Amino acid sequence: MDRLQAMQTLVRVVEMGSFSAAARELGSTQSAVSKQVAALERQLGADLLVRSTRLLKLTDAGARYVDQARRLVAEVAEAESELREGEHRLQGQLRVACSVCFGRLKLMPLVRAFLAQHPGLRLDLRLNDGFIDLIEQGIDVSVRIGELPDSSLVSRRIATMRRGIYASRSYVQQHGEPYMPADLAAHNCLVYSELQTRDTWTLEREDGHGEPVSVQVGGNLQTNSGEAIREAVQAGMGLSFAPDWLFEREVAAGDIVRVLPGWASPAVPIQLVSPPQRRASAKVRTFGDHLAAGLGADDDVNRR
Repeated sequence: MDRLQAMQTLVRVVEMGSFSAAARELGSTQSAVSKQVAALERQLGADLLVRSTRLLKLTDAGARYVDQARRLVAEVAEAESELREGEHRLQGQLRVACSVCFGRLKLMPLVRAFLAQHPGLRLDLRLNDGFIDLIEQGIDVSVRIGELPDSSLVSRRIATMRRGIYASRSYVQQHGEPYMPADLAAHNCLVYSELQTRDTWTLEREDGHGEPVSVQVGGNLQTNSGEAIREAVQAGMGLSFAPDWLFEREVAAGDIVRVLPGWASPAVPIQLVSPPQRRASAKVRTFGDHLAAGLGADDDVNRR
């Protein structure tokens, strides 16, 4: 039995949550994957997984072993990647997580260019507006917008952005527009629930004068989907506190307008976040450099 291959298989079974899902990803069969894990258990003399028709769970010994196996597998893959990088080639798979709208509107053009530069690389892009456990999902790097809570994850700031207030022309024609931040309280404000401040919108003058102003807003729609907010604004349902890149095309076409011009949120960081064991990954580092160059490191993405 190839011990390293068996460890790699076990790690993917745990990360994918089933033998069948791991088998599909590895291009193998469920039976072969199950036999490989069973052989590893026999060699170790310990049960690593509790199996049933509906449950796949790590034993205590399995949890400890998988934690070490995941690090070893990552280190071996990284050593091979570093060797190939010395030959100017990145190979293997890179798992990237990102919010749906940012991934679709800003990340995908950069991903296309990155893959064209590295034809030996496969990129698994996971788009989700909710929380993703990077370690549990086997994610190499995640693009996250906003300040990060203290954690063991490794972060790198690649750009900043600001949010403004956006509405459709039809909404403004029917309901008027706010002229000061306090006027927002009288409007139907669409709340993006993944935003840390949710229904408290903080704005400051872009010319730097005065202090930031926070306004408690309300409306008839709250959602954790950036796409839903985007569609609601386009449909004339209300105002949104959103970054420029969310409505770039619609603003250019004249369908969406930025109200309260001259007011925006304080600068918000855009960061790359990785598990500690992926800190030195050549693929993660090269991908991060590519995004930083494409977005403009330390630049305001809204202004690009």
